[in-house]
Amino acid sequence: MSKLYFRYGAMNCGKSTNLLQVAHNYEERGMKVIIIKPKTDTKGGNRVVSRLGVTREADLYLDAFENVYEIVEKWIEEKGKIDCILVDEVQFFKKNQIDELFSIAVKLDIPVICYGLRTDFQMNGFEGSERLLLLAHSIEELKTICTCGKKALLNGRMINGKFVFEGKQIAIDKEDNVEYQSLCPKCYFKYKEEYEKSKDSKEVK
Repeated sequence: MSKLYFRYGAMNCGKSTNLLQVAHNYEERGMKVIIIKPKTDTKGGNRVVSRLGVTREADLYLDAFENVYEIVEKWIEEKGKIDCILVDEVQFFKKNQIDELFSIAVKLDIPVICYGLRTDFQMNGFEGSERLLLLAHSIEELKTICTCGKKALLNGRMINGKFVFEGKQIAIDKEDNVEYQSLCPKCYFKYKEEYEKSKDSKEVK
């Protein structure tokens, strides 16, 4: 039986780069890989974008309402065997779609390797990631460092270069002046305290 893998990490830890490297490794051995990306992630459109500048078009660019299991089954019927499925930005998928990825690994015997964030900029879990933490056969952290040099665990959201700690859960990197920075917990709370003090001083005025 194949497995469902979840490889998570803070922003800038090389998730998409790792995904593209795994795809290359499979294909170098003559094996068939398909890449899945959620339409919620509009960065790069239907392309997986690595911070190193490497990009690749996703084979399936899916909406939140689409049944991943049925789509993969149809792909196999029409195009043949799949040796591995790679999923980018998996945190944006719905709970039921994670269940479908789990079923693909177990019932169709295809390894499914998912890459994504575990938590958002407010330290809350994403729906897809929370489900993966419950179902994945294998969970692996991809590590990166904070600007202070310590291990980064959290994601800081910046708008116009300033950290913010309120807002919608989903805001795509490099769109509408939004950027993200991977932070260690100590730096995260430092920036959060600065944000709250700044907010309080504005309210007093």
